[in-house]
Amino acid sequence: MPRQGSGGVPGAAPDRRPEFGHGLVVGKFYPPHAGHHALITEAARRCAAVTVVVAPSRRESIPLPLRLEWLRELHATEPHVRFVGRYDDHPIDYTDPAVWEAHCAVFRAAIGDDRVDAVFSSEAYGAELARRFGAVDVCVDPSRVAVPVSGTAVRADPVQHWAMLGPPVRAWFVRRVVVVGAESTGTTTVARALAGHYRTRWVPEYGRELTAAKLARLRRTEPEATIFDVRWDRADFEAVVREQQAAEDAAARRSGPLLFCDTDARATAVWEERYLGSSSPRVRAAARRPDLYLLTDHRGVPFSDDGLRDGAHLRGWMTERFREVLADSGVPVIELTGPLPDRLGTAVRACDEVLAAGWSLADPISPRHST
Repeated sequence: MPRQGSGGVPGAAPDRRPEFGHGLVVGKFYPPHAGHHALITEAARRCAAVTVVVAPSRRESIPLPLRLEWLRELHATEPHVRFVGRYDDHPIDYTDPAVWEAHCAVFRAAIGDDRVDAVFSSEAYGAELARRFGAVDVCVDPSRVAVPVSGTAVRADPVQHWAMLGPPVRAWFVRRVVVVGAESTGTTTVARALAGHYRTRWVPEYGRELTAAKLARLRRTEPEATIFDVRWDRADFEAVVREQQAAEDAAARRSGPLLFCDTDARATAVWEERYLGSSSPRVRAAARRPDLYLLTDHRGVPFSDDGLRDGAHLRGWMTERFREVLADSGVPVIELTGPLPDRLGTAVRACDEVLAAGWSLADPISPRHST
């Protein structure tokens, strides 16, 4: 049975005195942005229950389940709002009653038998949609003054509208740049410097943290132990991949359009090969596809022994092994050579090209224009 005070709409908030019983919001949410959230929040404030129908066409680039996941996360504090997804591949023609009916049939199938009391929209079609549902038309910020953004604008230039995107949406759009290299070749220095240049985030190397922890544990029983006494097993490298990717994903939600990562699963596989003689299928299978690799050459970089490094004699081999592994990744690779300013200059130019390439999102179905 519906909860008391819900106006007969399942899922309604029980202790509110809303203006409307059941509100409807319809859109593609391609992608969800601050304007969408303001619209949904306004409907939630004024209705006992709200149904948001996410209705993209199949030609669009962002999967429907992902949009629903994002919206549910970003509106988790509004439990009387439900999100329902339906594909809608019908043409758009605001002058054709048959086309209107086709779209409304999709929306009705999503809503079910619940009566709609108000339709909330920022679009001109909201009035006709409300009329077809026998509902009140509630127009919210149609001129985009309160929240100056649109899905078209975001798709055209996500960087310009980055502040209008929620954390999970940013994580999907973010371009990931991975810096790899042999010991003491400046991967951390480069990653940190690039993050500062682009005013974004970088992800430190978890393997270094684990190395320090293993050495500290060993010294509890063997105070004279050094890095050469530390032992590794397969589980250690699986842990490095797991923790590194978790940290990367968390940072991506708070990052700017570029995220810099000091190592990844492919690099971890090379380290595993170095210490154990081979890399494991599980570590190799965890490899992702970043947007760019930056490989720091060992030549011209003095080896700095900080107590956690033991591979000065292997730096040449590791650089060459990284070249081989990255060549098979299908990801662009830029090698950084020379003094640090030269390396950073090369890296910045490569990262600028990544941003300039933009985001290739398929266009949604466009409205037909009457002649």
